[in-house]
Amino acid sequence: MSTGHGLPTTGQKPPLFTTYLEMRSPEQLRPKRCTDARFQIREQKQPNWVFNRDLYFAVGEQWQWIDKRPWTDEQWKEYAVAPELRTFAAYYDGTLVGYYELRSDAESGVEIAYFGLLPEFIGHGLGGALLTSAIEEAWRLSPRRVWVHTCNRDHQQALANYQARGMVVYKVEETVE
Repeated sequence: MSTGHGLPTTGQKPPLFTTYLEMRSPEQLRPKRCTDARFQIREQKQPNWVFNRDLYFAVGEQWQWIDKRPWTDEQWKEYAVAPELRTFAAYYDGTLVGYYELRSDAESGVEIAYFGLLPEFIGHGLGGALLTSAIEEAWRLSPRRVWVHTCNRDHQQALANYQARGMVVYKVEETVE
């Protein structure tokens, strides 16, 4: 039964829609640049599980990222040193503003595994430039494709940002919780 506003009256959460996008060629990228020299993105060359954990929680809290919330310190340590993982941090005028993680997969692809800005930096025009960096770095690994997934609980502009950079939807899944 519905209230007329699309929300069930049974107290259930609305369905979760997960959208998978990919890019099969670096030529598909429609970059967005930030010309402000105060915006910089640097790879975290030394694995730092605390950095990955803290950014996961700080960026993902408002978007209900829950898959890694119950992880132990040991699980985070193992995750951060995995050879298929690369982590990048974005800074504005020396202040940490966001991050992304790239993970090589078993099918010669690279997933943008986690991506986002800290809450206070959302809406300042940095998301497109950060995503451009993620896609460019992924292609430097010479994959067959670059892919990502997002859902209807992420920022309302997440899907549009992925598509604006040239990523194409290849699958949508609905999960009723």
